[in-house]
Amino acid sequence: MTKLSAGVLLFNERADGLHMLLVHPGGPFWARRDLGAWSIPKGEYTPDEIPEQAARRELAEETGLSLTADLISLGEVRQPSGKVVSAFAARSGFDPADLRSNLFELEWPRHSGHIRHFPEIDRAEWFDVAEARRRILPGQAVFIDRLLAALGQPV
Repeated sequence: MTKLSAGVLLFNERADGLHMLLVHPGGPFWARRDLGAWSIPKGEYTPDEIPEQAARRELAEETGLSLTADLISLGEVRQPSGKVVSAFAARSGFDPADLRSNLFELEWPRHSGHIRHFPEIDRAEWFDVAEARRRILPGQAVFIDRLLAALGQPV
């Protein structure tokens, strides 16, 4: 069965242009990865859920932000892994210092028998369009283009 995921690309406009909030995945696998490793805040949902509601829930779980603003649909994209991601966008002034992510358990180091807890998201940052393109996972870069198009900005 195809895995489904939904998330929200937060954006704001500053004097120097459009900025987007991306998050860095927590845990030891991602600890030393940077360029091409960032993501929109997102998570899995089941086929009986509404993608927009799942996106709002996942945003809250991964960042601590409960978003009530209207969302702009950015459509779906199939990731190289086969997972289908539904994305939405919303204007926000979220402060990355307020990041509160839920935790997941992982045996670490592998085969050690030690269970450790790691945040799903270890940091969040605002990036201008050019830097967001460098940081985001390649399979999610299309959401940047779709947001720019929805805002009437050059892609």
